[in-house]
Amino acid sequence: METVLKAIGLYVALVIVFRITGRRSLQQTTTFDLVLLLVIGEAAQPALVGNDNSLMTAVLAIATLLSIDVVFSLAKQKAGPLQRAIEGLPTILVVRGEVLRAQMERARINEADILQAARERQGIFRMENIGLAVLEPNGSISIVPLDGMEPDRA
Repeated sequence: METVLKAIGLYVALVIVFRITGRRSLQQTTTFDLVLLLVIGEAAQPALVGNDNSLMTAVLAIATLLSIDVVFSLAKQKAGPLQRAIEGLPTILVVRGEVLRAQMERARINEADILQAARERQGIFRMENIGLAVLEPNGSISIVPLDGMEPDRA
């Protein structure tokens, strides 16, 4: 039972830490991020199983973590506020070619990240050709070309 409680505590703590560190770290994984995740896994292992290196303890810890993940995903489907708390809301980064610097700084996204997404998704090479750039809750950047935006309705 101790392993189950440790796994639950560690899972919740990691969700909170990754939520605080932002969406970008989860979607745009770099070599540094991968190394960091591997080190976190190594550091978390003793907290989960302590001195008990038995196969059964490892299986129990893994099963608990996977079960928590399933419970969270089901809870997010049923409760919108929980989903917003865990995943966050979309963040608008560019509107009609104008960069929203405060939003970008808060999300730790730079113009190069936006332009990379614009090139990959829409073949856009210049910021002024972006109608809308949105950092989605999953960490991806959605791009709407300027010529694809409907005119404002007053």
